[in-house]
Amino acid sequence: MNTKNIDRIIDKHQGTADSLIQVLLGIQSEYQWLPKAALERVGERLQVPMSRIQHIATFYKAFSLVPKGRHQVHICMGTACHVRGAPRILDMMRDLTGISPGETDQELKFSLETVNCIGCCALGPVVEIDGKVHGKISTAETADILEQYK
Repeated sequence: MNTKNIDRIIDKHQGTADSLIQVLLGIQSEYQWLPKAALERVGERLQVPMSRIQHIATFYKAFSLVPKGRHQVHICMGTACHVRGAPRILDMMRDLTGISPGETDQELKFSLETVNCIGCCALGPVVEIDGKVHGKISTAETADILEQYK
């Protein structure tokens, strides 16, 4: 972790305690997670107790205290996707990546999450990878879609 990068993110948000969430979002965006050293630096610079930083970092789902993969895979498990086969897509994704929801593979290529709704119900089942939506997919197409991100 580069302290200069953390300082740059803090300075971008005026370096005040009021900007804590924005600073954490900036770090999360830069590193895909919140390294402990970064949180300690934020606490120093913003003069915010580590307990407060930990509370915020664990409260919001947008933050991760463990490393995430380069590719974020979200499988919609909402009603429309569920009835159209999302559980089978999830099973196939587990088989292909070797990870379950909430996990990251050892090579830090993929992190897998399930979500309640992506908002593309007419396209179900839907898988979103790095913000790109893949709709109306079948289990047979899952491997081809994932291959695009290796």
